[in-house]
Amino acid sequence: MTELSYAAGPADTPLLDETIGQNLARTVATHGGRDALVSVHQDIRWTYDEFAARVSVLAKGMLGAGLAKGDRVGLWSPNYAEWTLLQFATAEIGVVLVNINPSYRTHELAYAVNQSGCRWVVASPTFKTSDYRTMVDEVRVECPTLERAVFFWDDDWEALCAGSDEISDQQLADVSASLRPDDPINIQYTSGTTGFPKGATLTHHNILNNGHNVTRGQNITHEDRLCIPVPFYHCFGMVMGNLGCTSTGACMVIPGDAFDPAAVLTAVEQERCTALYGVPTMFIAELALPNFADFDLSSLRTGVMAGSLCPEDAMVACVEKMHMVDVTNCYGMTETSPVSCQTLIGDTLAHQTQTVGIAHPHVEVRIADPATGETLPRGERGEFCTRGYSVMQGYWNEPEKTADSIDADGWMHTGDIAIMFDDGYVNIVGRIKDMIIRGGENVYPREVEEFLSGHPDIADIQVIGVPDERYGEAVMACIIPVAGSTPTLDDVKGFCAGKIAHFKVPAHIRIVDDFPMTVTGKIRKVEMREDAIAALDIGGSAVSSR
Repeated sequence: MTELSYAAGPADTPLLDETIGQNLARTVATHGGRDALVSVHQDIRWTYDEFAARVSVLAKGMLGAGLAKGDRVGLWSPNYAEWTLLQFATAEIGVVLVNINPSYRTHELAYAVNQSGCRWVVASPTFKTSDYRTMVDEVRVECPTLERAVFFWDDDWEALCAGSDEISDQQLADVSASLRPDDPINIQYTSGTTGFPKGATLTHHNILNNGHNVTRGQNITHEDRLCIPVPFYHCFGMVMGNLGCTSTGACMVIPGDAFDPAAVLTAVEQERCTALYGVPTMFIAELALPNFADFDLSSLRTGVMAGSLCPEDAMVACVEKMHMVDVTNCYGMTETSPVSCQTLIGDTLAHQTQTVGIAHPHVEVRIADPATGETLPRGERGEFCTRGYSVMQGYWNEPEKTADSIDADGWMHTGDIAIMFDDGYVNIVGRIKDMIIRGGENVYPREVEEFLSGHPDIADIQVIGVPDERYGEAVMACIIPVAGSTPTLDDVKGFCAGKIAHFKVPAHIRIVDDFPMTVTGKIRKVEMREDAIAALDIGGSAVSSR
């Protein structure tokens, strides 16, 4: 009898049954004098004792300002030490942290604030071309729950970081002691191919254990130093990175506010980092630096490559040139905290480059027939489903969408098409959903379609992903124009400017008369993508064909 595509990860080590604050306190008690966080671009270096003290005074400051358990606070910023302080301070008092992508513009900000019911937004004042102060002011009138905006390094922020005379250490301890591991503590926005983003609601138990198990899978201990160039607003940064470090006593090293390959390698060399995270495009960019050979990376041992499968030559280079002999590959999604599968130290090159690993500790995975829900035999393609502690509590205030994704037996249906091999390793081969992954950023076609449908020259629109040499995939808008109109790529980009994140803006457009459909009236996006690829010129920035 053929073995079914089902596997359960090891359960020999118990899950952590504590809040994030309780876990941090344990780490501080053991490793208080060791480095907890180094922010290279900010010239900041804190021990665990110093980090915990800053977290406590910020937590007291927020309590004194009126925030309470269950309130939502949006965090809109690239990677700074302050981001991490707020992550742990909100967890200390039970305030739900709402991650806001730094690339968001006014349209997206207003949606996230309103959908989650944020009382506060905390943000950096600016970043690159983003003026967060101005954008917050622009949306205030649209956001009735938003009471206060605090910006890093201004007077309000400094006051919060100074703590509050109204809140004693005992009061803070009492609030912290009232929290439970299964309390919601984090909302991260994600989406399927229809509708606007959904707020995946994650608990202490979800993300603390997932971060811990990811670092355990790399044999990371308190003696390790992890370079984290991936964004904190993603699970990759704040869970796998930050919580992975604090749960083991390792040091978080922030190389910069945003990804810069030279800054990453400088941080690794300077701080003698033993581990490095990134998506394949990041590692490829680092290896491609003209002066790559000038960096001393001999301290590196392990790390995580996630987001997509790594090309074999890049993986070999990471091992041989970056000394990452114990590098691992991970797979998951925001709704699963995020990791469901991870390769093992010592795995073959084939396993590292052709699979996403095996079931994570305390996690079940199976490959199911999308039509029937039945578990398929190994070697057959089906939908990747997972169950266990890592599955989110649900989508914030959206019970119907939650029920659509998590079935009555607790299985999270990911929408990804996968194969489980005889040895239990899994390969992700496609997506039921039409999500586009551009340079590690998830782009959800329906969200872009609904936004661009407001363009005066667009009668109907479908958004697809097309191959891109640099980013893996690029966004293409297939447009049926209003009669007498011929929208150009520049028109579309201009309409998007300042309204949606840059990675969602179409890189290509295609003018069409109609869309291919099934007999039941569903758009055949697979066919659209094939036609677009055939019509797309290698170096072109736009395609126009009828």
